[in-house]
Amino acid sequence: MKQFYFFFLFFASVIMIGAQETNNNPVYRVSLDDLKMTSYSKDSIANALVLYEFGSSHVDQRDYDLRTEEKYKIKILNKEGFDKANVNIHLYKSDNNHFERVDDIVATTYNLVNGKVVITKLDKKNIYREEYDENHTLVKFTLPNIKEGSVITYSYSLRSPFMFNYKSWNFQGDIPKLYSEYKTSIPGNWEYNIKLVGGKKLAVNEAVIKKNCLTGGNGGSANCLDSRYAMKDIPAFVEEDYMTSKLNYLARVDYELKTFIGMDGRTSNYTKTWKTVDKELKTDGDLGKQLLKSIDLEDHLSAEIINETDALKKTQAIYSYVQEKYTWNGDYKIFKDVSIKDLIKNKSGNVSSINILLHNLLQETGITVNPVLLSTRNNGFVTKLYPVISDFNYLIIQATVNGKTYLLDATDNYLSFGDIPFRCLNQDGRLLDFKNGSKWIDIKPNKRTSTLYNVNLNIDTDNKFTGTIKTKRTGHHALRAKKKYFPNEDAYIERLANNSPYIEIFDYKTSTNDRTSPDFDESYSIEYSPDNTGEILYLNPFFTKFFAENPFKLQERTYPIDFGYKNSYLYMFKLNFEDSFSIIDQPKDLILGLPNNEGLISFSTKVLGNSVNLLMRIDFKESIYPPEYYSYLKEFMSKIVAIQTNSIIALKKNP
Repeated sequence: MKQFYFFFLFFASVIMIGAQETNNNPVYRVSLDDLKMTSYSKDSIANALVLYEFGSSHVDQRDYDLRTEEKYKIKILNKEGFDKANVNIHLYKSDNNHFERVDDIVATTYNLVNGKVVITKLDKKNIYREEYDENHTLVKFTLPNIKEGSVITYSYSLRSPFMFNYKSWNFQGDIPKLYSEYKTSIPGNWEYNIKLVGGKKLAVNEAVIKKNCLTGGNGGSANCLDSRYAMKDIPAFVEEDYMTSKLNYLARVDYELKTFIGMDGRTSNYTKTWKTVDKELKTDGDLGKQLLKSIDLEDHLSAEIINETDALKKTQAIYSYVQEKYTWNGDYKIFKDVSIKDLIKNKSGNVSSINILLHNLLQETGITVNPVLLSTRNNGFVTKLYPVISDFNYLIIQATVNGKTYLLDATDNYLSFGDIPFRCLNQDGRLLDFKNGSKWIDIKPNKRTSTLYNVNLNIDTDNKFTGTIKTKRTGHHALRAKKKYFPNEDAYIERLANNSPYIEIFDYKTSTNDRTSPDFDESYSIEYSPDNTGEILYLNPFFTKFFAENPFKLQERTYPIDFGYKNSYLYMFKLNFEDSFSIIDQPKDLILGLPNNEGLISFSTKVLGNSVNLLMRIDFKESIYPPEYYSYLKEFMSKIVAIQTNSIIALKKNP
C-alpha cells in the first residue's frame, strides 16, 4: 500500500494536514493537535474519541431519493479502541428494484511517526459486501495501518428510495464525542413526526424555510424545512446492569412518516389512529385471521377440562395444556408466519402462534380473553403518542377470570400461572379489543419477588459449626432457581457446593417438585471448621450472599435503574453456643433508607442467652428508579456488599 510522507515547515500544532480528501470544512481535516493527543480529559478511560462527525440529508430533485452524506473523524487512543477502525454500513432492501446503496467511500489513516505524518488510504479492493439476510446487506471495511494514536477519517454517500424511513442520526455512542452535527432538508410533501430521544440538550437547533426547493413534472413545487442539529461534548453511553435497551436512552433524532402529499394534491396518511389500526389488525392475514379462528375443543382438551365448572381451574388447566404440549421455537414473529395449523402439526411455533392458540382455546370455553402486543426489554420502548406497529415484537394474553385479570405467556414451561417472562417487563402493552377498541395497560408482575435465607448453626467443643440452611424464593427469583435446578439436579447441587469451598454441604432437599410452582424451597445441612486462630474464633455469618459485588460502578448514570420488578431479601441467622463460649465482638447495627422511603436496609445483631441472632432485610420498593436515585442506590448496594463481606462474629472459649 502506498504511503505518503509530509514534512512541515511550521511548528504550530494547529496546522492542518494537506492531501485530505475533498472537504472544505477545516474541522474535518486532521491537525497536529489531533495526532499528538494521548488522552481525553473529560473521560480518562476512553479508548477512542470522535473528534468530529457530520451528516447531511436531502431529497434528490431528479428521482426523489433520499441522499445522505456522512463524515467521521476519530482518534484512536489505545489498542482497545482499534475496533473503531472497523466500519459496517447497514443497507436495507425490500426487493431487487428497491434497495439502498452506498457510494464514494473514502477512508484514511493518519499516524505521527518520528515527527512525520504518515497517511495511509483505504484500497477500494478492501471494501466488502455481505448479504446479512433477505432484507439487509452489510458493506464493511477496516481502515489500514491502525496504531495507538492514529486518527482516522472516513466518509461516504447513501442513497435510499425509502422516504418513509428518513435517515435518523445518533448523537451518542459507546465512545465520547466532541462534536456531532446533522443537517436535514425535508420538502413539505413529506410530513414527519420528529422525535429527539435521550434527554440531552442540543447545542444547535436551527430551522428555516427554503422556498421552492423541490419541483414536480406538472409545475408543482414545494418548500423545504432546512434544519441543523448539533451536540457538543457528548459522553459515551456505558451500559450497566438493570437497564432496558440502550435504544431507549441513546441521544438521537428519529423520524416517523406521518403524511405524504403528492404534487397533484393527493394525500396519503401513514400515521394512523388506533381505531384505524385496530380495524387493520382485525382483518390482518396473519394476526387477525388467526385470532378469529375457531377451535374444536374436543380435539385438544380432555372431557375433565371441558366440563370443569370452576372458571379459574379451567383457565389454569388450559394454560398448562398449551404450555406443556407446544414448544416455543425462539422466534418472536407476531405479524408474519403466524399459523395455529402449523403449530398443531409441528408441536412447535413462534410466540404469536402459541399464545394465540391459548387465546382461542380460552375464548372457546367462554373465558374473557384479549391479546396484548408489547415490546421486549431488548427491543426498546413503544411509541405511545401515535401507533407505530413496528415497535411491537411480542404477544401475550390477558385473561379475566372472576373479575381478576391475569397476564399469560405459554412459551416457557417454567412459568407459573399468571407470570410472564422477564423479557416482557417493559412497562407498557397494547391490549387489543376489536369490539371496544384497544388500550394501554401496565405490564407488571402480579406476584412478589423475594428471597429468604434461614441459617441455624451450632458450635461444639471442637470448634466445629454445624447446622442447616433453608431457602425460599418467590416470583422471578424462584423462576431463575428452577431453571438452574430442574435441567440437572446433580449439577445444581455441585455448583452450590463449589460456591462455598470452605463449607461441606450434604442432605440437600427440595419440596418443590413442579417446575411451574410459584415458589422454590430448598434446604441442606452444612459443616464448617474455621482456621485455628488461637483462643478466638471468627465467623462471617453470611454463608451465601445476595450480591457478590456492587453492580453500580459509574460516576454518573443518565438513564433509569430498571429491576423489572420489586425485590425483597431477608437473611435470618442464629448461632447457638454452649456456656464454654463467650461473644466478644459482633457486627454493628445499621438502618439505611432510600429517599422517599423507596428502599430500606435493616441490619441488626442481638445476643440472647446462649445464642446470637442476626437479621438483615433489604427492600427495593420500586421496580424502576429514575437516574436521580443512582448515587443513593450505589451507596445502598455498597452497604449491602460491605455488610455481607465484613460482618464478623468473634467467639472466645472460656477457660
